[in-house]
Order: sequence, then structure tokens, then C-alpha cells
Amino acid sequence: MESNENRHLNILLFSGDYDKCLAAFILANGAREKGMTVTIFCAFWGLLILRDPERLSLEDKGTYEKMFASFTPAEAEKLPLSKMNMAGIGKGMLLNMMDEKDTPHLRDFLEGARKKEVRFCACKLSLEIMGFKTEELLPDIEVIDVYAYLEDAAQADIQLFI
Repeated sequence: MESNENRHLNILLFSGDYDKCLAAFILANGAREKGMTVTIFCAFWGLLILRDPERLSLEDKGTYEKMFASFTPAEAEKLPLSKMNMAGIGKGMLLNMMDEKDTPHLRDFLEGARKKEVRFCACKLSLEIMGFKTEELLPDIEVIDVYAYLEDAAQADIQLFI
């Protein structure tokens, strides 16, 4: 069996759905536990996972940017399900099932990935378009452009788009 040392997983996280982000973070944590390096590049809706609710601000934002900031989930646990969300009822059911099975929630997987030194990158262009500021993100998030992302992805052994 081939060693996982020096192997790299690159995830482009485009989704802002709870279940899809959960899958990305389960994979990222698992890869780190297997000794792989991991980069998660968050673009557009994927940026929602990187927001810090304590640091959100409407200051220096235009009308549309204020609307986006106000109407999008402020943190990981507020994200909707991709299917069967049913105005939040479906997500509540999923969280109850996870609790019954003593399964960690998305925020736990996010915290675990950060402790395991998963590299988190925010797409510079996506931040600009959506009106999110670097200061509104969790600490230690790199802001990179598409060229830096492509360089990382080109070096990866596994590349996923979620």
C-alpha cells in the first residue's frame, strides 16, 4: 500500500450547503489523519463557511453587498441543506439524527480541520464580487487568486469540486 506522506488533497468548495460542506470537511479531516496535506479553496457560496459571525460588518459596503451580507448565513451551523431543507425542518431532522448517533456537527469538523492545519483559502475575486471583506473571515484564512489556486490544484494527487 502506498504511503500518504507527501500526498495532497485539493478541494474547491463552491457550495454553501450544510451537507455538501460536511462532506468536504469529513474528507479533509480524514485526509489529514492519513498524513496528507489539504487545501480547501472556497469560492462564491463556499465562502460562507469561512465567515466569522463576530467579525461581520456592513461598514463600507454598497446596497447589494449589504443585502448579501444580511441575507446569507453568518456561520457554518446556519447553512441550509441542499435537499429537503423544508424551511429548516429537514436540517433540524438531520441534526437530531446526527445527535442521536453522537456525530459531530459541521462546526466541529471545521474546528478539527483548522486544528489539523488544513490550508484554507478564500477566492479573491469571489470575495470582491460578493462584497465580503477579509476582516470578516475566520483568522488565518489566505486570500488567493485563481492562479495560486490552479498552482496548488496542479500539484494535488486528488482534486475535488464540491
